[in-house]
Order: sequence, then C-alpha cells, then structure tokens
Amino acid sequence: MSNHDSAPSFIHLRANDACAVLGVSRSPYAVRSLSPSTSTAFLAIVFFFGASGGRQVAAQAPSELSQAPSEPAPAPVAKVVQPPIPTNQSPVAYPAQAIGEKYFVATPVVLVLDIDAGGAVTAVEVEGEPGHGFAEEARTAAQALRFRPATRAGIAISSRIKYRYQFVPPPARLVGRILRRASDGPLDGAVVVITLGDGSTRETRTDARGDYLFEGLAPGPVRLRASAPSVQAVTAAEVLSYAEETRLILRAEDEPATTGKGMSGVTAVAGADIAEEVNVRGTKPPREVVKRTLGREEIAKIPGTNGDALRSVESLPGVSRPPPFRGELIVRGSAAEDTSVLIDGTPVPLVYHFGGLSSVVPTESIERLDFYPGNFSSVFGRGMGGVVDVGLRDPKADQVHALAQLDFIDLRLMVEGPIAKTGWKFLVAGRRSWFDLWLGPILAATSSGPTSTPRYYDYQMMVQKDFSRSSSFRATLFGSDDAFKISQSGTSSASTGGSLGIATNFWRAQAVYRNQLSDNAELKATAAGGTDTVNIGVGSEYVSTVEHPLSLRSELSYKFGTKVRANVGVDALYIPYDLTLRLPEQTGNGSQPNVPGARLVTATSAGTRIFGGVYTEWEIAPWRGARVVPGFRADSTSTTSQVDLSPRLNLRQQLFSGPHAFALKGAVGLFFQPPTAAESDAVYGQRNLRSKRAVHYDIGAEQQFTPAIRLTVDGYYKQMDRLVIAGHGNAGEGRAYGLETLLRYEGDGRLFGWIAYTLSRSERRDSSTVPWYPFEYDQTHILTILGSYQIGRGWRVGSRFRYVTGNTYSPTTTGAFDSTVGSTLGAVSAAQNSGRLPDFQQLDLRVDKVWAFKSWKFSMYLDVQNAYNRRADEGVSYNYDYTESAYTKGLTILPSLGFRGEF
Repeated sequence: MSNHDSAPSFIHLRANDACAVLGVSRSPYAVRSLSPSTSTAFLAIVFFFGASGGRQVAAQAPSELSQAPSEPAPAPVAKVVQPPIPTNQSPVAYPAQAIGEKYFVATPVVLVLDIDAGGAVTAVEVEGEPGHGFAEEARTAAQALRFRPATRAGIAISSRIKYRYQFVPPPARLVGRILRRASDGPLDGAVVVITLGDGSTRETRTDARGDYLFEGLAPGPVRLRASAPSVQAVTAAEVLSYAEETRLILRAEDEPATTGKGMSGVTAVAGADIAEEVNVRGTKPPREVVKRTLGREEIAKIPGTNGDALRSVESLPGVSRPPPFRGELIVRGSAAEDTSVLIDGTPVPLVYHFGGLSSVVPTESIERLDFYPGNFSSVFGRGMGGVVDVGLRDPKADQVHALAQLDFIDLRLMVEGPIAKTGWKFLVAGRRSWFDLWLGPILAATSSGPTSTPRYYDYQMMVQKDFSRSSSFRATLFGSDDAFKISQSGTSSASTGGSLGIATNFWRAQAVYRNQLSDNAELKATAAGGTDTVNIGVGSEYVSTVEHPLSLRSELSYKFGTKVRANVGVDALYIPYDLTLRLPEQTGNGSQPNVPGARLVTATSAGTRIFGGVYTEWEIAPWRGARVVPGFRADSTSTTSQVDLSPRLNLRQQLFSGPHAFALKGAVGLFFQPPTAAESDAVYGQRNLRSKRAVHYDIGAEQQFTPAIRLTVDGYYKQMDRLVIAGHGNAGEGRAYGLETLLRYEGDGRLFGWIAYTLSRSERRDSSTVPWYPFEYDQTHILTILGSYQIGRGWRVGSRFRYVTGNTYSPTTTGAFDSTVGSTLGAVSAAQNSGRLPDFQQLDLRVDKVWAFKSWKFSMYLDVQNAYNRRADEGVSYNYDYTESAYTKGLTILPSLGFRGEF
C-alpha cells in the first residue's frame, strides 16, 4: 500500500522565472547588472523563497508567494509561472520483494521527475536506493503519471519536480465463516465482534453463507466473538501478521433448551477459545529449530562474495572456511560430502564452480536461500551434515526484462517476461567465465611452476503458468559445465610431477507443480532427470563416472483444526551409473594401495543405485506460543540392502511476544547417509557397508531487541558413527560440538549486517580402540563481522572481516625421493592432524553505485577480496627429503570491477 503527495514538493525554475515570481524584472540585464555582493544576496533570497517552509513555489500559488505579511500588499503580479499539477492517480502496491523478505517498515521514496511541455513524465530518478523493491515499484508507477504542465506566461514549459510516495506496510486481513455445529450449516446474521490489540473493537454480520470479513487490521493479537439467537457464544484468539490473510472458521453449539435464552445473555461460554479451523496465507513458521534465510538484497551486496548467492552462506555461523579454490561447504564439523544442496527440491552434485568463485546458480535466478546447519526437517534425507535449499524465483509477468553483467570473473545475461496471449511466462539466463581468457596466457608466459586454465559456464531456462491463485506449473532446464587443468613441470619438490585435469558437468530437466487443493490441503510435487559427469586425471591415472539420476519428490499437507498440520511425502532417487578408472592395483580388502610402483589396473563397471524414502511430519501447536514438530523418515538403499529409520523431534516455545520477543528451542534427531558409489564399488570399494549415521542435538534461544535487531544462540552436539574407513568398513567414529551466535540487523532499506561467531570442535577416530584426532577442517574460532550501508544517491558501501583458526595438518619430517617412480616416500612423525596452520584473517570491501533512468538501470561495483593483502598460509610444502618446509601462500588482493545494465 502507498500514499503519494498530490502536489510536487519543488520545481526547478530558470533565473528569469524566479525573478517573475518575486516581482523582479524578467529582463536578462536585471541580474547581470548586480554587483557580486548583491548577486549573492539575490541568490540567497531566491534560495530562501524556493526552499524555506511556507515559501515553496510548488506548495503555494505564485500570488501567495508575492505577498509579504509585514508590509502592505503590493500591486498584483501576473501569474507568470505555474507549477505542474497531477491529473491522474498512479497508486503502487507494497513491493512483493519486501513482503517476501518480511520487511514491514513505513518507507518514503522520493523521486525526481522530468515533465515535458505535454505533461508526460520523461525521466525518473530515485533519491537513494531504499532496497527491498521500493525503488522499482515507485519508478514504474511514476512513469504512468500525467500532469497539467508547468506554464510561463500561459505557455506550457518543461519542468523538474520532486514527487514522494509513502509506502505503508500492507495490513492484515481476517476472513472466515460461522457454522452451526449440529448441522454444519451457515449461521446467517450472526454478530461478529473483533477486539484489537489496542482495545478498540469492530463489528460486522455474517451473510447468508455465514461468511464474515475484516480488512485493514493492524498486526498483533486479536480476539473474535460471534453471537446469534439460539446458539451459544463462541470466541477465539489469533495473532495477525502484516500482508497475511487469516481464515478462521468457528462452529457454534445450539443453546440448551432449558435456558430459553439467546446467546446475548450468556456470560460464561462453553467451548470458548476453540477455533475449529485456521488457515494463514503467508509464510509458515519453519519446521526446523535452526533455519537461516538470506534475502536477495543481502545476498547480492555481501562484500567479498562478488554478489554470489551460495558464497554468502560462508558468512553464517556453523560454516567452516574451506581451503582456497575448493568449492565445498563444511558445516558443523561434518565432511563436505555430508551437506546436501537442492534446487527446488532436486539434489545437485555441485555447490560451486571450480575455484569456489561462483555458485552453480547465479543470484539473479534465486528467490530464496534457506540454510539448515543441523536438525533439519524429515523432508530432507540421505545426509548427516547440513542442507542448503535453493528456491528459484518465478519469471516476471508484467513486461519483458533483460539483464547483462560483466566483471573480471564472468559474463552473464538474462531475459524474462510474459509470452504474449498464452498466460505463460519465461526466463532464460546464461553465464560464462572469462578469466581463463586473460589469466591463462599470463600463467603460460611464466618459465616454471603450474599453469592453470579454469573455465565454467551455467544456464537456466524456465517456463511457468499460473492456472489460478492456488495452482501453478513450472518447467526448468538448468545445468553447469566446468573444466580445470594444471600442468606441473619438474620433480625437484616433494609433489608429484605431471598434470592434473578435472572436468565436471551436470544438467537437470525439472517440473514443479503446486496446488492449494482447499483451505486445508496443499499438494507439491517435483520430478527431475538429468546427467552427472565427472572426469579426474592425475598423470597416467584417472577416474571417470557418468550418472543419470531420476528424482521424484511429492508432499501433501493437511490441516486438522486449528492446532495440527500433517505433512506426508515421498522422496525417491534412481541412479544408473557407469564407472571407468585406471588406478594402482589394490590389495587386501580392496581399499589399500600397494607401495609406489604398483601395477596400474584399468577397470569398468556399471550398476544402478536406488533410494526410496517416505516421511511424515506433524506441526502441532498444543498451547499458546508452543510448537512441537515430531517427524519420522524411512529410507531404503540398494547399496546397503537395508532400511534406515530416522525419528526426529523439534520443539519451540515463545515465552514473550511483541517487539521484545523471546523464545527457547531444542531438537534431537537421527540422520543417515548411504555410502557413495566409490566406497561401495565391488572392485575398488568395500562390500557389506552400512549407511553412515549421526545423532544431532540442539538447544538454543532467540531474543528480539528491536524489530530489526535479533540475537540467536545455538549449542549443538553431533555424534557420528559407522564412518567408512579404508580397509576397515564402517569402523570410524566422529563427534562435533560447539556454540553458534548470530547478532543480526535485519535491514531497514539502508543498512544490513551481522556479527557471527562459532566456537567449535570436530574430531575423528578410525575405530573405538584408537585415540581421537582433530578433523581435517577443525576450526576452533570462526568470526565474521559484516555490514552494508546505503549512503544515498545510489551509493552503497560495505565491508566484511573474517577471522578463522587455521586448518589442521599432519607434520612430516622424514622421507626420501624414489627416482624409479618419480615420487617421494614420506613418514608422518607426529600424531595425525597434530599440526595447525597459522590463523586466517581477511578484510573484504565492496562499493556499489546505481544510476536509475526512465526505463532502465545501470550499476557499477567494485568487490575487493583481501583488501590489505594478507596472504593466508594454506598448506605446508617440503623439499625432496623433508628436511625443509615452508607455508604455501594463498591469494593476494583480488579486486573485481563489474558493470551491470537491466531494464
């Protein structure tokens, strides 16, 4: 919702026009003949009359401006200059983006409009960038405005004015029906009274169908009371939210025959506070205890991420820092492969392109990004780490839009809009890295050392049709392709000479169907198929896998009464695969390689892995502020020929509501992860493996200090067993525990940011009879401080500082170079992972500038990683006999300048 000024707040006039308004001669010589001091005084007078309260040109008629209250009224002055006057209304809706991000703050947007002599708006500029979609909505609406043009001496002239829209958060809406319990028939003419949070009341009556409606309600707690002759009064309490429609159906008992009274005389009401059915249209509360969601504004503007969506997850609590150029997510002490990434419910094999510089889906195609570090819903299975659930956004339907962006990393293009006269809308996007085109030749020109030529591209194509307000169908094709090769000459170091090549690609064809079957039932279904290819070669050794996954996910939700919702779903995955490899001959249990110089064996195999899962989850609100979510999941896996049963329970209790809300939460659950194809391969893997298992425990609290500032604290413990150990089956064990703190400013259109701190420990052991050792990515302290502020006139600045404890490594102090096989034989002289690299710290900066024009927008940004050029110690390298060592340094300062145009 919005309001807008009916008159402009100022008008730009030339000097002659200003003279005319002030009663001064319009001759050009009138100004030129003034002395410097007199000119200065004159300009001050013009500024005073043009800007001071009560003297604004657009705020009063020219005749009023020419009057001086302290002196006799001068002779009438001709109305020479008249400001433009709006002739139509162009209301705007509260931005859908702000609603989706739950940003409900009264927001003014000031526009500068250029109006031609015909009264049409020719250019629109936005003062500042309020974010959350406000500028875009205001700009679009302003272009439809029409004015009676400004005039000078009765002749129409062009002008420039300020025009202000005031966006007001959309109110809540309460609708429903009153029925007789005995017959379930409508109760016509019942008096329905709503009591609002401030004590005021509103009243209406039900129609012939028993329906009632209250609109324009303030958010907060309300109480409803319905009364009618011959029935007992019925009451209910609800909490309303901005931009949500709550549907409340009540059933009234017939008045007992012995009372002989209608409902109006009842004071103590049987069955009070019982609402038979409640349905809220809006964002449902999460089923998980820990769910962290980032809005598009935050995703695109976080410093150090180059505006990349999935890379923004690295700045949240519980996420460890991976080594450079490793596109991995390491969550709460789990291995990278333990965390699942889904796109609209479909699993994908990669998170990032090679080098970790960009995710496989560009930010422009993403509607939301939900991150679950642990204790996630029973909806998700076959993983015991975390879950990243990416939701693609719907294509825009108002008109055709296009986007082009180029920076030092990649080039991206996108086009979207409606398909004329069909009811369908489309989106086509693509991205291709190009740093290989300029970085490759630079590296190749060096006389020694590694030469790398990374390259990636991805694409998304989508069509969607909304059949009604409650149902839609979307078909999407998306994919990614990466290639990376490193050539290393010489064998003077402990590293093996030769080359490393990696090529991966995947694609998915996906169909998504949603249908709100009724007020109580909702159906969601997703089906997808595609291909995953991975080729890895090191010297003369290689592994090549090709998979053709088919996935199906469907969920039916049904609401029973006011306090219970049931969710039932299926989650199936069918994966035919082919495996080709050339590796050293294996011995023993098929997992231990022979000594260097072992014979290379080439083998091929094919098979099919089948995963079937069913789950149910119940969302229960047993009393005010409480939320209990028990869940259960059963997964069958062809690689283990077993069924894994996963009970889970999430609890939440809101102790205080309102602007200083406080809640406690806790969770416990069992999670399984089947062995990979390589781990269970008949030749190079191990047989009779079982699924890896983890038990997640979580307890936490949330405190709202202001509507924009919230603190969350979560303590977790994760116990892992049945980990796969080479040569020893499922003998491995693990444990991870820690404390996560997030103090977040959730944005007011100008500022967003947070402080995230994780204190953690992650350990492993190869069997229950050996000591624990630190996990490869155990990081005791992880601190992130970031913020981004819009300073006005299209400028935004931000920074991010990170401090992370160094990764562990296993020191090696003795060894010898074997010239017969061209490799070094080393001996670990200390306990596994007993060494630790120096701590990591880095400052990232980002500056954005946006220029908004009538029908398009141009922006430029500079994203600088490692701004003060502190090269991190990323590893340890040794000389040929391990008598000398040195730290391997990470990246230097990495600036990326980007340009973007869109309409």
